[in-house]
Amino acid sequence: MRTESSAIDGTGIAVSTDTDLTSAARTGAGRPTADARDVTDGTPAGSLPRPPGAGRRNPSPADRRAGTLQAALGVTAFSLTFPATAWGLEGFGPWSLVAVRCVLAAVVAGGCLLALRVPVPARRHLAGLGVVAAGVVFGFPLLTTLALQTSTTAHAAVVVGLLPLTTALFSALRTGARPSRMFWLAACAGAAAVIAFTVQQSGGALTGADAYLFGALLICAAGYTEGGRLARVMPGWQVIGWALVLCLPLSVPGALVALSYEPVHLTAHSVTGLLWVAVGSQFLGLVVWYRGMASIGIPKASQLQLAQPLLTLVWSVLLLGERLTPAAPLTAAAVLVCIALTQRARG
Repeated sequence: MRTESSAIDGTGIAVSTDTDLTSAARTGAGRPTADARDVTDGTPAGSLPRPPGAGRRNPSPADRRAGTLQAALGVTAFSLTFPATAWGLEGFGPWSLVAVRCVLAAVVAGGCLLALRVPVPARRHLAGLGVVAAGVVFGFPLLTTLALQTSTTAHAAVVVGLLPLTTALFSALRTGARPSRMFWLAACAGAAAVIAFTVQQSGGALTGADAYLFGALLICAAGYTEGGRLARVMPGWQVIGWALVLCLPLSVPGALVALSYEPVHLTAHSVTGLLWVAVGSQFLGLVVWYRGMASIGIPKASQLQLAQPLLTLVWSVLLLGERLTPAAPLTAAAVLVCIALTQRARG
């Protein structure tokens, strides 16, 4: 019998199924066998365990706490990306920095995949991995790096201020997630607080870098959403790992060409910045980020990023010597309230 249904999984995401169920695939009071589960959820029987909370209607409180902590660690890693990129630009050109960071991250990820003998992803997942690669491996790093050539990290943080809300919108459109009205109100309030603060911090002026930043916002939200969806059926580190490996045919030639045209001046800052954006932001940060998304859902995980611009501004003061206005503590308090509301909101 052919059936079409819609269910809510443990991440709070609506999942559509279109399956052929036969009486031989069901046992007892209509419970699918292992082979039937292979058909109904798209995950091969006997595959690697899914992330905590994935595939459950109601993940346990322990799973939710673990997922929140993992997503928060990802946000912390991402908050250092802009200052590390500014350091990297002291010794590398923008194209060289992006290409080399992709190659280094892919070498680390590929080594892990090879050492653990992880099988190649199923063909049905390749399109999603391509979106992740385009969004978070190439698109966002390249566009933000180009923007940081003429923009301060404080001004560039405005793109991150809008990213949580944009990711939640992409999740609703792509996966059918339906957070509550309270969630959307808190998310919009948090985004407004962050935008007001970052615009005030940059003097309220729009620059030529804003086109890069808004483009990065859209493409990164798509990559986050698709990566969070894939992390329900494979470990988060494999999602970003395979996306990085798939980019090697482009990133290796790109790095060689960019390095031949852009001069390189190795300094402690430039090398440290390159290593962080390659290993910290591009791989390790996305590993825990996608795992957290799979545990608590894309919309709720995305709202933790409301804290990212404020963390970035703190790093910009400590690492780059930029100045912070007295409005920062007030904005931080408002953002924390909004984050708490989105985490407690139904759905």
